[in-house]
Amino acid sequence: MPHSVQPDLAAVLRTGPFHLALRAAITARGLALHRVQQHLAQRGVHVGVTSLSYWQQGRRRPERAESLRAVRVLEEVLDLPAHSLTRLLGPRQSPAEANSPATRPYRDLIAPAAAVDDLLATISGPRDTGLHTITHIERIRVGADRQLLRRDSQHALRAHRDGIDRYLALYQGDPGCDITRVTVRGEENCRPGRVRRDPAANLLLAELLLDRRLRAGDTHLLGYGFDDAPAPAPSCEYVRGFNSGAGQYVLQVTFHPDALPVRCHRFASHSPGQPPYETEELTIDGHHCVHLVASSLRPCLLGIRWDWE
Repeated sequence: MPHSVQPDLAAVLRTGPFHLALRAAITARGLALHRVQQHLAQRGVHVGVTSLSYWQQGRRRPERAESLRAVRVLEEVLDLPAHSLTRLLGPRQSPAEANSPATRPYRDLIAPAAAVDDLLATISGPRDTGLHTITHIERIRVGADRQLLRRDSQHALRAHRDGIDRYLALYQGDPGCDITRVTVRGEENCRPGRVRRDPAANLLLAELLLDRRLRAGDTHLLGYGFDDAPAPAPSCEYVRGFNSGAGQYVLQVTFHPDALPVRCHRFASHSPGQPPYETEELTIDGHHCVHLVASSLRPCLLGIRWDWE
């Protein structure tokens, strides 16, 4: 039977990505790569030291049938629970995706897509932000006038490459809002950098500068928020787009006691304008809140909608 997993290892096995989990497991076991190779060979699985090295660096990903079998045997060699590594691989990727985390362009998650591209082009940097969400807790407040007042986010992030020193946050206001009046707050372990706005699309892009430069495997806690500007019509939903996978997401919407909706439900969809592939009715609690909790997210749109009448 596998031994109990150490706390840090248990965390990365839960959230991934695969290469960091493999590296942590090998370190925890105290084995050099050539010894891992020998243990695999004793069980009839032959993998080169170079391949093992590339797997734990994230430079390559086990894709072929024999490689996937090797990962299953690695779980035994490294004294891990069954499927703890294989589940982090997810669906088989195409060759073009094999060396990078599962991502979708931001433009796939926000309409109009051209406006997203234009905003991102104003802030230079790699397409992949290099950060994986371990946990994201987001709190939304809706006021007595049925308008969204503020959004607060707390992120636990892990870097999957070296040199990460910023986080990009996209915010889209309700139709008709004055995006020039939306303000950005950097509250924990970050400060606002460049901020770009597109009034026609109600879009804002904020660069949040981290207070340290991260290396691959480093974790970082990040707190930030947006104060919204009133829109002509009442708010009726809050949607969060995930362009890459996430460990856990928690969304809470708090309503003013004088403005409670008649019904709420959570939903998930693949792209803006598409019908949801998942819905669930939510009940407002005694503190005038509704919330959702989602784990092991793939790229998607996830949110809460509410009806006033």
